This record gives sequence, structure tokens and C-alpha cells, in this order.
Amino acid sequence: MAKKKQALSPEERLAAALVPEEEWPYALPDGWKWVYLSGILDVSKEKTEEFPPDTKYVGLENIEKDTGRIQAVDAEGIRSTKNIFEAGNILYGKLRPYLNKHGIAEFDGVCSTDILVFQTAPSVEKELLNRYFDLPQFISFAVSHSKGINLPRVSAKEILTARMPLPPLSEQHRLVARIESLFAKLDAAKEKVQSVLDSHETRKAALLHAAFTGKLTAKWREEHQTELRESKQFPSKLKSAPNHADALAGKWALVRLGDVIAWSSGGTPSRKHPEYYSGDIPWVKTGELNNTYIYDTSEKITKEAIAQSNAKVLPVNTVLLAMYGATIGKVGILGVEAATNQACACGICSEWVDYRFLFYYLQSQKSSFICSGKGGAQPNISQTIIKQYEFPLPSLPEQQEIIRILDRLLAREQRARQAAEETLAAIDRMKQAILARAFRGEL
Repeated sequence: MAKKKQALSPEERLAAALVPEEEWPYALPDGWKWVYLSGILDVSKEKTEEFPPDTKYVGLENIEKDTGRIQAVDAEGIRSTKNIFEAGNILYGKLRPYLNKHGIAEFDGVCSTDILVFQTAPSVEKELLNRYFDLPQFISFAVSHSKGINLPRVSAKEILTARMPLPPLSEQHRLVARIESLFAKLDAAKEKVQSVLDSHETRKAALLHAAFTGKLTAKWREEHQTELRESKQFPSKLKSAPNHADALAGKWALVRLGDVIAWSSGGTPSRKHPEYYSGDIPWVKTGELNNTYIYDTSEKITKEAIAQSNAKVLPVNTVLLAMYGATIGKVGILGVEAATNQACACGICSEWVDYRFLFYYLQSQKSSFICSGKGGAQPNISQTIIKQYEFPLPSLPEQQEIIRILDRLLAREQRARQAAEETLAAIDRMKQAILARAFRGEL
């Protein structure tokens, strides 16, 4: 009679888990073997409902995607049954395995039952096995063996059927050291690039602040003083508007957005008439506002939909501002004639305002718009709030100079951001290439 799994020695258990050579996914160096994870992993089933003081708790939200970083919280107030783990165990998030949440615990504690607790056999370096979980082919395996539509989960039983190339233990030690050394250099580079990316919004906000306090065009104004004195600055109805000369550049007016911009909103044609959404008129939703021009939309409506709703066709260069929910403060410019839903505030500029100047100004006010949001789960701002916003208004020539400078500087910032994002992606690809070589015996 065959020995039970629990009675097998580590050597016998590993031998029983060897993958027949004819079933190997690819050839390996001499001394390497393909093994099923069932031969080198144990799944802890130890659970508890009682948490002594200072017990550390790990939920799925405490395991960082892709990095293996685990941050515990105090288990005080945690209820229901939890898995017990010890320092050195591998914690693996079985819910939505495509998120790739796993890592090696550095402390004892309890964790969510959506986290599997693995203990590695003496024949395998836990650091190497933890890295194996990062390979795209393993992630694909876990995803393909998950069950559930909205909340897919992969079971421990399925995980243990996965195959892994296993080198001799001495080679495992060498590979772990080599991988960690290479990854440390890549992580240092990644940290520097990420800092550039993280500061993008700060730099952009500083540029916009300089633009709308007159600092960006201070030199330009000095060079065009005569021209500005002779030009007609503002319409007569704005002459009584409070002057902002002390805080802003001379001869700038402080007006309300409602004084110089014609505001409206759109509408949503009835979804009970799907034929309304089979037309050729672009229909903008706030999720499509991304501080850029809008030339196309995911949905297009018919003329009948326009006639039967509050939606209206707006001209090119209409500036759009999101008023509802998580999209508050997002901005766009119509590059084509289009309609919008009711969550978009639609601004058509008077002759005294360049639409691109308004476009940049609204971007500069995003944080303020968010703070002005009212309501519960879905806060919103109204056109009334928007129209009352104070708007620093220079002459048209200065507006156009500000636009020219911002176009140039923000385009440079965007290129820097894209370069940083591409570099981060390249670093991730390099990590994957290192792991692929490591598990083929080529590192």
C-alpha cells in the first residue's frame, strides 16, 4: 500500500511530484526538474476567531499588487474566522488572482480567508517560489483555473496542480541572490523615475498658478506696455468689475465666469428608445473628458434624440467641465460639433475670452471644484456655483501669449511624463525577462 502524503518524507514527496519528462513544458539544464507545486508546498488550514492583543492582521487590501509588499494592521475590531500565518509563510491572494497579490510574511499574524497561507518544503527556497508566482504564465494559470464571474477565486487545490522548474538547492540560493541583486538596481532606478512621475501634477499646478496670477507673462507685459495702453481692454459692462491690480497683473479684471461665458448643460435621451443611440451625432459623457480635445465618443445619438431630450448640438471649441461624482473638475474641448449629457457644464466664450484660456483656467481650479462639491455618495457642483467663480481676465493678446507659453511648457511636461511611464514599463519588462531567464536556467 502506498504511503499517505502525510507519511512521505520530503524526498519521497518531491519524487512523487515530479512531472514526467515527456510532459515538460520546455527543456531544463542538467539537475533541474519540473515538479508539481503539491510536492513543495503545504497549505495551512489553521484558523482562529480569537485575536490576542497586538495581533497583526493582513487583508487583501494590505498586499500591494505586483510588489509583494505586505503591510499589517491591528486586528482589534476584526471579527469572523481568519487564517493563521507565521513569519516565512507565503501569503497568496486567491480572490481576483490577476491582481497578483502575494508576498512573504515577515511577522506572525492572521489574514483574510481570501488569502492562502503556504509553507514551502525544505527542498525549495521560498523567495524563489514567491518570484515564480510573478511569471505571466503562472498568473495566466491561476486566472484560467479561477471560478466565479464577478468575484473569481482560485483554490489551493488548483494552485497545487501548477508546475514549476526546480533547480538543485545550491542553484536556487544562487538564483535568489542574483535576482535580488538585479531587482535592487532596477527598483532604485524605478524609484527615481516614479518621483519624476509623481511630481508631474505638482509642476503642472505650479505652471497654471503662475499663468493665472500674471507671473508667467510679466516680462511680456513690460515689452507690450504701449500696445496694452492703446488697446480696448474690456466691454463697458465689465468696467465696474473689481480690479485685481494689486494681486494680479495691472489691467487685469476680476470677473465672474458667468459674466463672460455662456453656460448650459446637456441631457440624456431616453434609454427606453435604443434607436436614439444609433445616430451620427457625438454624445459626450464626463468619463470622456481628459483635458484634451474631443473628436469622437463611445456613443452617438440621432437628431430625434436631440429633439426628444435636453441634449443640444454644441459648436466646435465649446469648453466642457464635469459637474458630478468622481469626474468633477475634468475638462475637455469639443473638436467637433457634439452633444453632451447633463453632467457636463458647457461653456461658450464671449469675444473677450479665448476658449483655450478658459480651458486652462478650469484645469487650474480642479481641486477647488472638488472641494465645492455638494451631496453624499455622488457630490456635484452646479452651474450656479460655476458662474460665480472669480475669473482673472487679462486682455486677449495676453491671454493668447499665456496660451502659447502653456502649450509649450505643458507639452514638454507631458513628454516627460510619457517618457517616465515608458521607462517604468520598460523596467517591468526587464524584471519579467530576468525571471523568465532565471526559470529557464539561463541567468
